[in-house]
This record gives sequence, structure tokens and C-alpha cells, in this order.
Amino acid sequence: MASSPVTAAPQPALHGWLTGMVANLGSFAMSSVAGIGDVAIFTLQTFGWMFARRQRREVLLPSFYQIGVMSLPVVALTGLFIGMVLAVQSYAQFKALGLETRLGSVINLSLVRELGPVLAATMLAGRVGSAMAAELGTMRVTEQIDALESMGANPIYYLVVPRFLGCLVLIPSLTVMADFMGVLGGYLYSHVLLGIDYHHYWENSRAYVDAFDFLMGIFKSFFFGAAIALVSCHHGFHCTPGAEGVGRAATNAFVHSFVLILVLDLFLGIGLNNLHDFFRPEGPRKLL
Repeated sequence: MASSPVTAAPQPALHGWLTGMVANLGSFAMSSVAGIGDVAIFTLQTFGWMFARRQRREVLLPSFYQIGVMSLPVVALTGLFIGMVLAVQSYAQFKALGLETRLGSVINLSLVRELGPVLAATMLAGRVGSAMAAELGTMRVTEQIDALESMGANPIYYLVVPRFLGCLVLIPSLTVMADFMGVLGGYLYSHVLLGIDYHHYWENSRAYVDAFDFLMGIFKSFFFGAAIALVSCHHGFHCTPGAEGVGRAATNAFVHSFVLILVLDLFLGIGLNNLHDFFRPEGPRKLL
């Protein structure tokens, strides 16, 4: 009597799930490392071409106008309402403690150190970063970047460096505008609508906000502007073909820029706070 053939035991489902998970994690890790290396090479090339040759004025001015001048209204409006929102949200707690006259110190300190630089950078990433990624992505899809390379011109020098310099140089000015409008908005709401005495408002602001706080926000804005320009231009240069690829490049440029802004803000804040404590051993200022 013939024996029935022996069938192989099916592979357990758990083993297959673990194998797929490990494979996915490995693929994600390799793509992440490759992406970081690609961005690093792109950054080094940008810095190399920035110092290798002088930029022409007719190339820089249009980028400066689009990045700086055209972003002023949205940054100013955002800063104005953020100052008012801070006044609205902080007044009840300060009034319960009998410290409503100290409201100006909290509003202005929060604006110049954190909210002003971060919000100005966020607006720049949303308005300028996405536009740069979409513009360069369209040039990649329509082979305009390849045409520049075929004519012997370096596309990073002609396309990336002007945009990088525009973000790097003009975002401090946008940060100052956001700080000014935020301070103005907080003061108008606190004095006109909440009835806080203007003398105590500004006196407490002067006592608790110093030049280091203002310069701290300006210093961080340089890193934010450089990150926005490099990430956005990199996504545009490596755009996948088609309209979908251009849209994905613009979306990824904003998302990655915003996440990088928050990460940089965390580490720069830690380092600058330690520097502040080193030069001011008496410790942080107290509102009470």
C-alpha cells in the first residue's frame, strides 16, 4: 500500500509577521540614513558654491523680494494676533494671583524668545518653503535643471544659493517684525480692553526682558532660515516625475521643515539657556 506524501508544515504566521516587520524596519533605517547623507552632501555643495563665486545682484534681488517683502504681511498679522491670544489666555491666571500688571513681562518674554522666531519660521516654511520646493520640482520634472547642467552651469549655484541666502539673511528681519507686532498686539489688548495700566505694563516688561532674550530669538532664526531653504530646495531637486511628485515635494518640504524647526528650537534653547545661566549665576528671573 503506497504511503501518502508528507506535506511540509505551514510556516507560522507569527514568524512571517516578525520577518516582514524586521524587513520594513531595515528598509526604513537604510532609506533614512541614505536621505540624511544626501541632505548632508547637498548642504556641503550649497555652502561650497556660496563661497566659491560672487552672486549677481539681478539674481539675488528677486529671491530677496519674494522671500522677505512678500512675507511681511502674513508674518505681521500672525504676530499681532499671537500677542493678543497670549494676553487673553494669561490674564485670568494672573488676575487670580493679583499679578495682572506683570502680564507684559510674560507676553513679551514669550514672544521674543520662542513664539516670534518659531512662528516667523513656520510662516516662512509654509509660504516660501513650499513654493521653492514646488518651483524647483517643476523645473526638475520639465527637465530645466537637466538643461542647465547640459550647458555647463551648476544648478545649485544658480537656483539654490540665491534662495538659501534669501532665507538666511531675511528671516531675522521677519522675526523682528513678528516680535514687534506681537508686543504691540499684547499691549493694545491688555491696556485698551483689559484696562491694565500702561506704566506698570512696560516697566515690568523692561525689568524682565533684556537684550539677551531678544538676541536669543534672532540667533535661532538664522538656523531656522537655513534649515527651511536647504530642506525645501532638496525636496524640489529630488522631486519624482509628475504632478503628484511636485505636490508631494511641496508637502514634504513644509512638514520636514516644521519638524526640523521644532527640533532645532529645543536644542538651541537648551544650549542658550545654559549660556545665559553661565553669565548670570544668580539664576533665572522670577516674576513673584
